[in-house]
Amino acid sequence: MSNMMREFEIERQYGIKIESIRPNKGVYLLKTDDGAKCLKKINYGTQKLLFVYGAKEHLVNNGFDKLDRYFLNTEGNPYALVNEDIYTLSSWIDGRECDFHDEKDLTFAAKQLAYMHIASKGYEPPENSKLKTDLGRWPHLMEKRIKSFDKMKDMIRKKKNLKTDFDINYIKSVDAQKELGKRAMAILDDSMYFDICRQTEEEKGFCHHDYTHHNIIFDKNNDVNIIDFDYCKREVKAFDLSNFLIKVLKKQDWDIKYAEIILQAYSSVNPLLEEEYRLIYAFLVFPQRYWRLCNRYYYNEVTWIQNTFNKKMEELISEKEKCMAFIEEYKKVFNQK
Repeated sequence: MSNMMREFEIERQYGIKIESIRPNKGVYLLKTDDGAKCLKKINYGTQKLLFVYGAKEHLVNNGFDKLDRYFLNTEGNPYALVNEDIYTLSSWIDGRECDFHDEKDLTFAAKQLAYMHIASKGYEPPENSKLKTDLGRWPHLMEKRIKSFDKMKDMIRKKKNLKTDFDINYIKSVDAQKELGKRAMAILDDSMYFDICRQTEEEKGFCHHDYTHHNIIFDKNNDVNIIDFDYCKREVKAFDLSNFLIKVLKKQDWDIKYAEIILQAYSSVNPLLEEEYRLIYAFLVFPQRYWRLCNRYYYNEVTWIQNTFNKKMEELISEKEKCMAFIEEYKKVFNQK
């Protein structure tokens, strides 16, 4: 389909005039007669999109409006269908990304996540949407991912051709990572995970699920905007927090100070239970990034160049000691057994 055709359809379905369009980090920046807009091609179905749309509207109705809210098209849908493709349109939020080296930025971002979680409570997804939830699934997910480590090992063993650098690094490192996976499962098993899932289910809250620097935008008033809710789903808030922590810590040499800054800022707004620190601990121990990288390499033909994979693998291997030292610190500071 031609771009002309797409632009015509977007104009028609949203009742706007497009003056210019340019790609920008996986989305399109549109200049229109109604200001700057963000056009995004969605790679999942309309039922999931309605869950995401409903989640954002719920936040806005609960007073949390610093987000990339969807415009409705002329038929009242939060998306446009152009041939088989689904597009969303939202305001272009002008600002800068969160700086993970700046303690003030991190404090603001952690507090904003806390406000977002509070505002998420009571969300009833729209009738025709598909419920996105991972509540109660982590023991199963962890087990499945630990088993997949053996499957990947077998794939390498069965190779007829030469082993790649990645294969060799994988074989060297996988056993220790598998042990971490088992340790995370044991921590989860010895936590009140299912009680917290039940509580989250009753509160009807949700998680952003991709809370990272490029989705945290400081605007000209220095307000923190959260964008890109595509992955949001029902999930324990400890997941968003551990995910955010890991993204920050890998840039900060696994310095416990940053975990303390973030968790203190978050809980000053939305206090965490003793048991939630334990869930965060389990998520921090689980080798999620390692699993994801290997899974991409062996199963998803991601179009990265060979050496990109291996570079990432070697980074993960070389940071392991610091990461383990951090885990021990976390245990002490947040008194985990």
